[in-house]
Amino acid sequence: MSEHSANPSSTVAATGRPLAVKAVIPAAGLATRFLPATKAVPKELLPVVDRPVLQYIVEEATQAGINDVLLITGRGKTSMVDHFDRRPDLEARLEEKGDAERLAAVRGPSELAEIYTVRQPEQLGLGHAVGYAESHIGDQPFAVLLGDEFVKPSEPLLPAMLELQARTGGVVLAFFEVDPAETKRYGIASVEPAESELTDIGEVVKVTGMVEKPQPEDAPSNLAVLGRYVLPGTIFDAIRRTKPGSGGEIQLTDAMELLRSEGTPVHAIVYRGTRYDTGMPLGYLQTVVQIAAEREDLGTEFRSWLAEFVKADAAGGSGT
Repeated sequence: MSEHSANPSSTVAATGRPLAVKAVIPAAGLATRFLPATKAVPKELLPVVDRPVLQYIVEEATQAGINDVLLITGRGKTSMVDHFDRRPDLEARLEEKGDAERLAAVRGPSELAEIYTVRQPEQLGLGHAVGYAESHIGDQPFAVLLGDEFVKPSEPLLPAMLELQARTGGVVLAFFEVDPAETKRYGIASVEPAESELTDIGEVVKVTGMVEKPQPEDAPSNLAVLGRYVLPGTIFDAIRRTKPGSGGEIQLTDAMELLRSEGTPVHAIVYRGTRYDTGMPLGYLQTVVQIAAEREDLGTEFRSWLAEFVKADAAGGSGT
């Protein structure tokens, strides 16, 4: 665990371009939608059954071969780093009790990846947050994983994004399809077919522009931005040249658009897998229910209870 690290040499892809080997997780926000719970507990540590959201996200990065993770933190969020530290006292107690399963669960987070931190003193936009990673990342490509969504481990997204970025050297995004009536809730992309040599990676499109939260009649597509990015190191200079935009904040979208306008290729993978969105209370609750229902140790009993609860609720009962 460290506040900072030197840049190791990057792995080089067959194209001669370096592969991204580091990830940045912006996690300095106030999470006002979850107050008062997040007054003392970071939203990123809210539990999804028995693991916090942040652990799922770090696991997603390590599953893709990234073992260097930088957390962009804020005031009152040191417990995020504590979660990935050792707890010798707790481990000793569990070992004494012979509780090997819980001992492994407690040790697991500290063995996932090298976790580094940097403090963002003010929350002035996603671009502003990512800019604080420059001294850790250097001029190498890197992944950005937003701290309130993750994908199903058996349906990974990040490995294909890393490969696509290594081939193009540009910006790589991830999209998912939304109902056309919902475009006003998301950043929406305009796209065209990707180059034929890229289509073996997956459902790849070339991005020609992005619009923030358009009305359905103005939306160029129904492809919404998912909170995963793989960016070239040139993004940091673009962030410095980006003026405050929506909400008076420095937007990462604006910095990426600046790079695109200057010739940097921008592509995206359309993700058809399972995405969990914990950024709002409803999505968080849906995520907890989905994952609990799929757990081998909980799923059968939980689904049975849930079916009875729904049945009783529909009949006007309490379900308990």
